[in-house]
Amino acid sequence: MPILLDGEKTAQIIKNELKEEIKKAGLRPGLAVVLVGKNPASRVYVRHKKKACAEVGIKSFSYELPAETTQYELMELIEKLNLNKKIHGILVQLPLPEQINEQKIIQSVDPKKDVDGFHPLNAGRLMLGLPGFRPATPLGIIELIKRYNLDLVGQHAVIVGRSNIVGKPLFQLLLSEHATVTMCHSKTKNLLEITKQADILVAALGQPRFIKKNMVKKGAVIIDVGINRLRSGKLVGDVDFDKVKNITEAITPVPGGVGPMTIAALLINTVEAAGCIH
Repeated sequence: MPILLDGEKTAQIIKNELKEEIKKAGLRPGLAVVLVGKNPASRVYVRHKKKACAEVGIKSFSYELPAETTQYELMELIEKLNLNKKIHGILVQLPLPEQINEQKIIQSVDPKKDVDGFHPLNAGRLMLGLPGFRPATPLGIIELIKRYNLDLVGQHAVIVGRSNIVGKPLFQLLLSEHATVTMCHSKTKNLLEITKQADILVAALGQPRFIKKNMVKKGAVIIDVGINRLRSGKLVGDVDFDKVKNITEAITPVPGGVGPMTIAALLINTVEAAGCIH
């Protein structure tokens, strides 16, 4: 039987640890969550993040702005949050409405409060192996793998998907754990041949059940980042879970795998930003 990599359970352990760290430090970390517009998925994510903050003792500051908010107005708010000493982390929920330039907004966040790990300064520090905030989903994936004592050293990790949020930073994090890493994308030739070589296969491309059994090596560890809602309303990942699971060493479920770990990693970054973890 494969190991089911339980993100819910692991995230709860991390939250309990963070709660103790906050108590010991005697500080109250503050996280500002900025939501522009009424994107339903974003609203759900924000609600989960606020709930998790309350659970560990992080004070969340909520800023919900109308969809017609201008770039100047949003940047003005971020500048105020950068200067607010009660706020240690700033999270601007993506995607933003089309009139707002996401990169300019990301770059306007103080890198010391960039708990999303998206600022170019933190991205550069990750590339160079220097301390800094790591994007939450890749950090959560590494935490999950480590807490199940799965080996990364010398393993061939294949990532399908090259986004700035998951694929690219995860490439660097896996490399820093001494894995051999291959990144695939929509223009990759012979994808099936490459994925079948993977000791660790990460699916982060946003296509339901794209990774089939014939693309997976027996005994591989499968990390499914995708969350896709079918017409029936069912949530599925980028991996054909039911067909693939029995040939794996370990696999993440959807939901309940990478999602909770993303939120746990965001909390880790926020607690670090407040100086509760050194």
